[in-house]
Amino acid sequence: MTRLSPIPRLILRRLATGLLTLLIVSAIIFWAIELLPGDIATEILGQSATPETLAAFRERFGLNDPPMIRYLHWLGGALTGDLGLSMANQRPIADLLADRATNTFFLAGYAAVIAVPLAVVLGVAAALYRGSMLDRFISNATLTVISFPEYFVAYILILIFAVQLQWFPSLAAVSPGMGLGARLYATFLPALTMVLIVMAHMMRMTRAAIVNLLALPYVEMAHLKGVKRRRVIAVHALPNAVAPIATVIALNLAYLIVGVVLVEVVFVYPGLGQLLVDSVAKRDVTVVQGACLIFAATYILLNLAADIVGIVSNPRLLHPR
Repeated sequence: MTRLSPIPRLILRRLATGLLTLLIVSAIIFWAIELLPGDIATEILGQSATPETLAAFRERFGLNDPPMIRYLHWLGGALTGDLGLSMANQRPIADLLADRATNTFFLAGYAAVIAVPLAVVLGVAAALYRGSMLDRFISNATLTVISFPEYFVAYILILIFAVQLQWFPSLAAVSPGMGLGARLYATFLPALTMVLIVMAHMMRMTRAAIVNLLALPYVEMAHLKGVKRRRVIAVHALPNAVAPIATVIALNLAYLIVGVVLVEVVFVYPGLGQLLVDSVAKRDVTVVQGACLIFAATYILLNLAADIVGIVSNPRLLHPR
């Protein structure tokens, strides 16, 4: 039997770990919602609902079954793509999540396209000119942005660009038939909010990774041999910085998906975050479970990608012995 090479074996091992982690997270999501106080049927149908209506509602959604049975049914449906029906409006949850997830991933991708290259370039520049005015300005600006919560940054941008300058709308209203240009314009402020937050983190971590590499002996030896500074950075430092930079980028991309909730609520953007908040208010627990599962799966997948990229880019980690 042919043995797998180290990289495919590593990928399979990491995927197995990711699936196990997702299984554990799914159990935590389900049981955390189970611990919420109150009766779900009464919360959704209201205090005026008749006993017969409440009994029919519980029977329809399997609320009379033991929690373990309901968890296994929900997990089995999730594995096949069937997350059941929304308790609030009786629509298939998969359809609700698909529409909102498309908007969330579009907004996250919009922000990532701007934030990732800008953060890497600024981080490398700050590391190359460490201690200069440029480095101090970039570090202080990013530290200031990190110090504020997302909703505060969002409201400041709304005040400046929507209220005072009136360049962009304060509400990110999008529709299925909207063109790309109109969608980019409508979602610029929420995307800019997320860019400022994640770019600050990525820039500082990129700078730290490059600075650490520039202090290593082999880089100093290259300088002593008379190799030009640009060549030292491009040939010796940056390839070895791929692993930490990729990890930082993947973690911040995961934040763009998972941490988008507050930004979507501020701009009333019809994404997964807004749907999650609305579903929590309505006690629509089936939709909450599905949305949380998508957030968890995305976060785990991006972390796995960062882990694999980091190990593949560093041969020493493929052969730890």
